[in-house]
Amino acid sequence: MHDIRAIRENPAAFDEGLRRRGLPPASPEILALDADRRAKIAAAETATADQNRASKDVGAAKARGDDAEFERLRALVAEKKAEIAKLTAEADAQDSALRDMLMRIPNLPLADVPVGKDEDDNVELRRWGTPRAFDFKPLEHFEIAGVKPGMDFETAAKLSGARFVVLRGAVIRVHRALAQMMLDTHVNDHALTETWTPVLVKEDAMYGTNQLPKFAEDSYQTTNGWWLVPTSEVTLTNTVAGDILEENQLPIRMTAHTQCFRSEAGSAGKDTTGMLRQHQFEKVEMVSITTPETSLAEHDRMTRCAENILEKLGLPYRTIVLCTGDMGFGAQKTHDLEVWLPGQNRYREISSVSVCGDFQSRRMNARFRPAAGGKPEFVHTLNGSGLAVGRTLIAVLENGQQADGSVDLPAALHPYLGGKTRITPEGALA
Repeated sequence: MHDIRAIRENPAAFDEGLRRRGLPPASPEILALDADRRAKIAAAETATADQNRASKDVGAAKARGDDAEFERLRALVAEKKAEIAKLTAEADAQDSALRDMLMRIPNLPLADVPVGKDEDDNVELRRWGTPRAFDFKPLEHFEIAGVKPGMDFETAAKLSGARFVVLRGAVIRVHRALAQMMLDTHVNDHALTETWTPVLVKEDAMYGTNQLPKFAEDSYQTTNGWWLVPTSEVTLTNTVAGDILEENQLPIRMTAHTQCFRSEAGSAGKDTTGMLRQHQFEKVEMVSITTPETSLAEHDRMTRCAENILEKLGLPYRTIVLCTGDMGFGAQKTHDLEVWLPGQNRYREISSVSVCGDFQSRRMNARFRPAAGGKPEFVHTLNGSGLAVGRTLIAVLENGQQADGSVDLPAALHPYLGGKTRITPEGALA
């Protein structure tokens, strides 16, 4: 959420940040509502002072037997009481309206984020690996002979509808191995703390990581008010909600493997075949809580953590920085990792790593006490996929496919598969 004081002090800078995102200026409407709200608060304070003076004078008028003055002052007290209640209610309503308005405005991009309208304006930073040269036409993951027995969309549709899958046998073994390998790498090599969190959260948690109020249609809510997490960013980040941490506790680096749930609102017609875009999927998430001074360095560090997973699996990828028009709502800056999918003959997103500054911590009221003293400051939050397990499975299957329908599996997975190295054309591990 945005700091209203910063908008008051420099509305032009605020509107310039929105302009870079392709949005119209918002400071005039925000400041008008804020000024009216503050005027009502001031008027309520004046009326309260008037009421207090009149209340004191009521007793004095009664004591000296001035009935007319007593009645006038008593009426004035009642009038001021009603005026205060009205002004306070109006100010509270405007405060709620202002908070809702600020919560629906995206984070402002950092100065070095490239300006652009959409994904065509993203800027490539680097590439790793060389896409394999096939001596046959590579297939998409769901077309590979050895994969078909273990990837069942028809049964999933019978159970749940579109954008679900049932995984069996060798395919789910590889899927599980990928998640375990990711967790082990993040814990052992990257010093992240493994965490297990609920997938059902209170509404406050969704507000804290900016899924609400603007993106309610993108997530699922239960009949008793819980929300299913779209990613464990929600739970991991909210572990510090309402806290005042000591600076020596930072950075906090966490990772979690969870089920994730997304409605995919607005994605009609996109990736309707295969398991690239599902309502239910698994992800190994990374979240860091840092001081403001260290958050940009942490962003680069988290990006390298995600890249390292792809490199261990031998999957060609490229790293891009998202332009202002393609960046997520809560991000100041985002690095996307795109893995090479030979079946589609293109790079596809497999991780987004974002630095959010104090945008989320203001919503959560998550702060730290500086070691040098002074008032508590808002922490900075970062999140990133490390990685999306289903999409990584797709990349492993497509990049390892062979002409006979078998799949050669990355060496990094062999220890997690009991020494098995491939999926046969019949769909068994061997």
